[in-house]
Amino acid sequence: MKTGNPALSAKTFEGLPVLLVKEMTIEGTVNKTLILLALVLITSGWTWTQFYAAKDITDVLFYVWIGAIGGFVVGLVTIFKPTWAPITSPIYALLEGLVIGSLSAIFESAFPGIVIQAVGLTFGTLLCMLIAYKSGLIKVTENFILGVVAATGAICLIYIIDIIGLYFFGSSMPFIHESGWFGIGFSLFIVVIAALNLVLDFEFIRQGAENGAPKYMEWYTAFALIVTLVWLYLEMLELLAKIRGNQ
Repeated sequence: MKTGNPALSAKTFEGLPVLLVKEMTIEGTVNKTLILLALVLITSGWTWTQFYAAKDITDVLFYVWIGAIGGFVVGLVTIFKPTWAPITSPIYALLEGLVIGSLSAIFESAFPGIVIQAVGLTFGTLLCMLIAYKSGLIKVTENFILGVVAATGAICLIYIIDIIGLYFFGSSMPFIHESGWFGIGFSLFIVVIAALNLVLDFEFIRQGAENGAPKYMEWYTAFALIVTLVWLYLEMLELLAKIRGNQ
């Protein structure tokens, strides 16, 4: 099974060394996910207070870069070494918290109340996707998987081109970051794709539990779910900022 989440692929549960007697369970993954969310909240709360203590964006941009680069590296290590997930996943969560806390504080200073809205929408979307998946309203068919993966890949390509343009030419892609209707529509599309990736994450967690994956895969699949949730939350922030900027 394919998925748009880089942490999960058709070979995720193949050839895994069994280090522990116990097998992965859905309940265990849920518990690990809650632990990682708590770690995200710890560092995000710290950077949030740092911003409001100094009232200066430059004081938290350092944490954004540390969290983004460090999280990317640790994320790659986790993907290529799933057995390390019990150690690398908490580190990843702490690093991503630096990014989320800093960016949340910056957005909140510009648009008061936007963070609580983004948090509510993110977890509301998580709940809705879980209900839709459990009820069978959204069926994880091969066509569904291919469509979500293709859309996710296209988004990644656009972001890569955008970063290259900003780095080498000093300008990002036109319209997609603006608060016009095109920019809002683009962000809404990304939010929908990120939400659909949650369904693929749920399916992989179910498959891991049913296939008797080793216990450390609870940490790995929890890490994969956090990757999607962080992406969804940041896209929610940008979408809400564009909507309020267009008013």
